Amino acid sequence: MKNFSIVVAFDSSYGIGKNGRLPWRLPGDLRRFKEITTGEDQGLKKNAVIMGRKTWESLPEKFRPLPDRVNVVLSRRRDFKVPAGVLCFQNLDEALTALSSLNNIGDIFVIGGAEIYASAMAHPLCQKLYVTHVKGAFDCDAFFPPISRQFMPISASEEYEEGGASFHFSEYLRSF
Repeated sequence: MKNFSIVVAFDSSYGIGKNGRLPWRLPGDLRRFKEITTGEDQGLKKNAVIMGRKTWESLPEKFRPLPDRVNVVLSRRRDFKVPAGVLCFQNLDEALTALSSLNNIGDIFVIGGAEIYASAMAHPLCQKLYVTHVKGAFDCDAFFPPISRQFMPISASEEYEEGGASFHFSEYLRSF
C-alpha cells in the first residue's frame, strides 16, 4: 500500500467543524487545500482525497466531487450511493488497498472528518500532516486528535489574517 498524508485545519482546541460545516471562512486556506490536494501536473495521474461520508455530505453540491482529484468516500453503509467516478469503501485500509492497485493515482490525502482523521493519524502509512492552525476557539463539535509525538514539525509559515481570523500553515513529518 502507498503512503498518504493528512490535510486539516483546526482551531486552538483542535476543533475542525461545527454543525457539519467549517466554523470559519478562510479563502487562503481553501486555496492551499486545493493546491496540496490537486498537486502539480502529473500527466495521466490524479491525486486521491479520502473523506468520510459526513465530510462528503458537507461539501456544497456544486463542488462534489472535488474536481481534478479522485474522490473516495468512506461509509459503513454498504448501500451508500455516490456519483459515477467517485469510489466508496467501508474503511481506510480498503480504500488504501484499492488506490494502491491503480496506476493512475498520484498522492493520497485524507481530508476528514474526525473519526477518519483519528484512524488515519494512527495508521503507519500516514507520513505527513499539512495543518492550518487557526487562532482562537470556535465552539466546534468535531475535533482532530492531538498530534502524536511521532510527528515532528518541519515547517511553519508566517501568520495570515482573513475574515477576522488569524492562521498559519505547518507541516509535520512522521519521525519514527
